[in-house]
Amino acid sequence: MSRIAIAIVVLTTLFPIITGAVAGQRMHGRQIKAQNVTYDGRSLFINGRREILFSGSIHYTRSTPDKWPEILDYARHGGLNVIQTYVFWNAHEPRPGQFNFEGNCDLVKFIKLVQSKGMFVTLRIGPFIQAEWNHGGLPYWLREIPGITFRTDNEPYKKYMEAFVTKIVQMMKDEKLFAPQGGPIILAQIENEYFSVQRVFKEKGASYVQWAADMAVALHTGVPWIMCKQELAPESVISACNGRQCGDTFSGLSKPHKPAIWTENWTTQFSSFGDDEPHRSTEDIAYSVARFMSKNGNLVNYYMYHGGTNFGRTSAAFMTTRYYDDAPLDEYGLPREPKWSHLRDLHKALLLCRKALLNGKSKVQQLNPAHEIRVFEKPKDKICAAIISNNSTQEAIVNFRGTDYSLPAHSISILPDCKTVVFNTYQIVAEHNTRSFVRSVVANNHQWEVYSEAIPTVKKLPIVNTKPLELYTLLKDATDYAWYTTSFELTPEDFSRSGDTGPVLFIDSLGHSLLAFVNGDYIGSGHGSHDKHSFNVTQHVNLRVGTNYISILAGLVGLPDSGAYMERRYAGPKIIKIYGLNTGILDLSTNTWTHKAGIKGEDFKVFTEDGSKKVKWTPLMSATPRALSWYKTRFATPEGTGPIAIRMTGMEKGMIYVNGKSIGRHWMLYNKPGIPPTQSNYHIPRTYLNPQPQDNLLVILEEEMVTPGKVEIMNVDRDTICSAVKENYPTSVNSWVSRKGEFLPAQKNMGIQSSLKCPPNKKITSIQFASFGNPKGFCGEYVMGNCNAASTQHIVEKECLGKEACSVPLNRIKKTENPCPGVVKRLAIQVRCS
Repeated sequence: MSRIAIAIVVLTTLFPIITGAVAGQRMHGRQIKAQNVTYDGRSLFINGRREILFSGSIHYTRSTPDKWPEILDYARHGGLNVIQTYVFWNAHEPRPGQFNFEGNCDLVKFIKLVQSKGMFVTLRIGPFIQAEWNHGGLPYWLREIPGITFRTDNEPYKKYMEAFVTKIVQMMKDEKLFAPQGGPIILAQIENEYFSVQRVFKEKGASYVQWAADMAVALHTGVPWIMCKQELAPESVISACNGRQCGDTFSGLSKPHKPAIWTENWTTQFSSFGDDEPHRSTEDIAYSVARFMSKNGNLVNYYMYHGGTNFGRTSAAFMTTRYYDDAPLDEYGLPREPKWSHLRDLHKALLLCRKALLNGKSKVQQLNPAHEIRVFEKPKDKICAAIISNNSTQEAIVNFRGTDYSLPAHSISILPDCKTVVFNTYQIVAEHNTRSFVRSVVANNHQWEVYSEAIPTVKKLPIVNTKPLELYTLLKDATDYAWYTTSFELTPEDFSRSGDTGPVLFIDSLGHSLLAFVNGDYIGSGHGSHDKHSFNVTQHVNLRVGTNYISILAGLVGLPDSGAYMERRYAGPKIIKIYGLNTGILDLSTNTWTHKAGIKGEDFKVFTEDGSKKVKWTPLMSATPRALSWYKTRFATPEGTGPIAIRMTGMEKGMIYVNGKSIGRHWMLYNKPGIPPTQSNYHIPRTYLNPQPQDNLLVILEEEMVTPGKVEIMNVDRDTICSAVKENYPTSVNSWVSRKGEFLPAQKNMGIQSSLKCPPNKKITSIQFASFGNPKGFCGEYVMGNCNAASTQHIVEKECLGKEACSVPLNRIKKTENPCPGVVKRLAIQVRCS
């Protein structure tokens, strides 16, 4: 179809052509002008040209502005041309009409920075976002709007939703950030993963989703709107896929007039406290992307490309402070290898097929249920690309046009000229690395002091009610903690004289956690989980004749972030009883209760320089550990310029503050003793610290009876670099180029080689392992096999020591020594950079 014909189709039957000022973006090395964004059933058009789009989710709120340029540079060098981000309503409007667009909430600055790096933006306005973010991005104050029901055809909710969406769109227009204005925003999203909620609300769900689409389109952004994970999406928006294998599961691929867009290809999984560390293999991600693109996919977005950190109290219920640490860029913004480089190479391989994928006629050769060949060809222009899939659990030999191609299990090979394999999703030729946490030399001379919270009684708390108040309503998302206290009288007749076990306190709570005190003494704690917020605590207690006091510190670990009727979720202690009394069960649930949101240390802001002077601190050496204590020390800014973490060994649950800023919740002993915690290391942004050699204030709120003697400040690096390639792997995709439609080698003497590259400003200082033969293990834990070329270590040292990057061709080693003939050999190298 000619470009004129395409324009006619788009103009008359699809999305109106959008025009405007010039945006100087670079697309795959080409300077392009994002004057308009249109689409048909095959792809998006950027300025009238079909494009393949590789996108990554990077959330501005989950990192600090000083890190944005570095993270975005890694994204661009990783082959991305689009950055996707949510807009975080509760971060921007924490109170009605009071807005915050500063610091790491500076949305405009972030989008302009993306544009300066030559990439486009998908802006997911929502404003419900889920995202494992507190309350799914909705401000708490919405809960208190009379008559409101979230995310349905409800006038109060629609009023506030439309007001915020309109404000964000107008802000983008004022800054000229939409593509027709010369800006980088090429797509916008309304709502988020609504279909499962829509079914709950039935007719009102259907009318709401239509209203949301109509409202968004009426704002005239000049770019297409999308809805993700939304079956039967309104005609005015594009339905997009979320999941792991959208090439095979997305029903939207059947829409003949809308492109296939994958808004969330999960690079790992979120983690909640108590979970095992999540992981998704690099090979599976690469397979899923190649599969999607082979089936006419147009835009794939990695969720997340960089997860970052849930600073302060921003994580949703029971979510860890780190977010998507297993993404291509880890929590600290460091490339996680081989995930980052292997996906970069995948993007290059698919771009070598660009003309064929976008303009060729596709044919499918289904050899059997597990083996498939998809060919994209335009014979008159001598354009041809093939994508061969092996979706079985066994290695396969596939014959294509007279040539046999060997494919590992569950893998895809990409042939940009229908002849040459330049990439296989399973065979990783990119480097690997491991992350190290190294104890800072200068930052660990701690002199701890402690301030313990006083346990309040009924007379000291301001809010009185006949039963325990609901916790979300009491806290109003201003703190994690609230006190509940009551008192009761006992006589000698209440106590058994038979020598039995004595009174037992029972507390049934709707979530999320609590500490219990009787007559000022700590008796125990309890908590729920991500899957089941409710729990109960049962403890033997020492009561006395006369007045007894029960004090409960109820806690939240974030607000819920998903599902219908979020505004009707409840938490906090509900049933409180005393068992084991002579006179029977004493039900205190409807006794008089007093309440207070927050604790004294928060009121005084003891985690700040000024606030820390408002209380009396005791040297830890002379103090007895008590529950609910604040620990304070000072530490020097760690050496170097890399990321920093605090390792919370020995601690259990609470909050960490550095120079007055909360770096998030810690929870070390969620699991049973002996099971590693879900998260041990917590990110401290360098911008939170004072310049060297000044010191810094570290304050830890700890709920349990433990002390911080083993807490350490760590430097974080990925300076252990590895490579592991086999003789039968394809040569690196970097060895090939496409010039004027011709597929050509980029260099002579092509062959498989091991490539290593240190992080910026570092060089290879030691060769920790080198073997060509059958070495075992993986990066950080290689061991020799029974076959090894003795010259390997010497050759690697000669090629790599003292260099920032190096390559070791397998052929060079084989010329000097070729051990164990008949065996497919592997070259494994591990180096240390510094």
